[in-house]
Amino acid sequence: MTQGVVYFRYENKDALALAVTERFYLRICEIADFAEQLGLHPSAPSPNSCSGWPRRSGTRPVIQAGARLQLERQPIGVRLPLPYEGDTRLITSWLAGEREAGARDDLPPPGTLAAVLVSAFFGAQHISWVLDDRADLVERTTDLVRTIIPSAQGGIESCPSAPQRCRG
Repeated sequence: MTQGVVYFRYENKDALALAVTERFYLRICEIADFAEQLGLHPSAPSPNSCSGWPRRSGTRPVIQAGARLQLERQPIGVRLPLPYEGDTRLITSWLAGEREAGARDDLPPPGTLAAVLVSAFFGAQHISWVLDDRADLVERTTDLVRTIIPSAQGGIESCPSAPQRCRG
């Protein structure tokens, strides 16, 4: 694609950055929807979404660009969607549903646990990107879900995206 084609479609770099970031969030929603559609154990969406994300989109240029734009959002001249808030709300709802279904109630409140999980997940992405060019991202995110939410093991075992060593 030539620079002329890009500027024909997007008024400037800021408009392009906004479009890429919006596509990034749309992809996150698609992966979350996929995790919910599996209709598995109530604890399954969080681990399925976390381990499905890197497997289904970690190498796509628009996703990589969206993630990078979120890290470098300050110098961008357009207001980008706020990161992490939608993810935290969605995972909070999944964890609240799990608690309502009779899951362990010795865990922190769903909102607190979701905030920690989202922080750890995006931190794991960044660390994996820096240290291993994302090659270990699936294992890294699966391990963090298993560690932060031990009751999610059933969800991990049923996750089609989880590495084989993490299942049963």
